[in-house]
Amino acid sequence: MSKEENNNGAVLGKMNYILLAVGFAIVLIGYLLMAGGKAHDPSVFSEEIFSTRRITVAPLLILFGLIVSAVALVLKPKE
Repeated sequence: MSKEENNNGAVLGKMNYILLAVGFAIVLIGYLLMAGGKAHDPSVFSEEIFSTRRITVAPLLILFGLIVSAVALVLKPKE
């Protein structure tokens, strides 16, 4: 049986799919951390949108998740 027949139609390996799912989960968590901050009264400005969580932590988490996803796509699957 050749290597091509043993692939079972999967383009990536099991570890690649796991890393892709982890990267997607990290991006999703980043977007959830960025959400919110709206004022209860629309005529009043809310300073809550400028929190460290929304300005720094969430975008870095999203970037990290995208990097993990890119590595999962580029990483050569183990045979």
